[in-house]
Amino acid sequence: MLKVGLTGGIGAGKSEVSRLLVECGAVLIDADRIAREVVAPGTPGLAAVVEAFGGDVLTPDGSLDRPGLGSLVFSDPGKLAVLNSIVHPLVGARSRELETAAPEDAVVVHDVPLLTENGLAPLYDVVVVVDASPATQLDRLVRLRGMTEEDARARMAAQASREKRLEIADIVIDNDVPLEELRRQVREVWADLVRRAGRSPE
Repeated sequence: MLKVGLTGGIGAGKSEVSRLLVECGAVLIDADRIAREVVAPGTPGLAAVVEAFGGDVLTPDGSLDRPGLGSLVFSDPGKLAVLNSIVHPLVGARSRELETAAPEDAVVVHDVPLLTENGLAPLYDVVVVVDASPATQLDRLVRLRGMTEEDARARMAAQASREKRLEIADIVIDNDVPLEELRRQVREVWADLVRRAGRSPE
């Protein structure tokens, strides 16, 4: 099994890269998706978040108001640290369960937005960083996700710098490019990962 850590700044296009790697044959473990699962209604995770931040972080149907909570924590490092202390251990435990269930010869891609920030690079055989300029990130967040520029800049500022991410990269995928060029890069990276895993290219 080859354990790959995939990361990138918000708006860099990491989700598109993970989707393309799955098309190639990767087993994807998506930390963001798991982070949503562990705070779903009725979970101990959601109960802990409500205990820490109050009932105002819930929507009328009892689920987590993610945008509201995001606005609350991303401008306050102390509150963000509290949220992370609740969610990250739960995500880690579930990720290990999914990894254990993968085939022995799998290329397992862990899509981890905060890989750099949390010092997780040593957990992986290979770290792949999806890189885009801050201007590209900002444009995507405002134009494609509907964020205000202020909110987008706050989210970007809450993450590690571009330089810090690139420092831990074994492989860098440039996503300041058209989709077809991105596809070409991902195919090359996949061939490299398969070689590192000791498998025959598929």
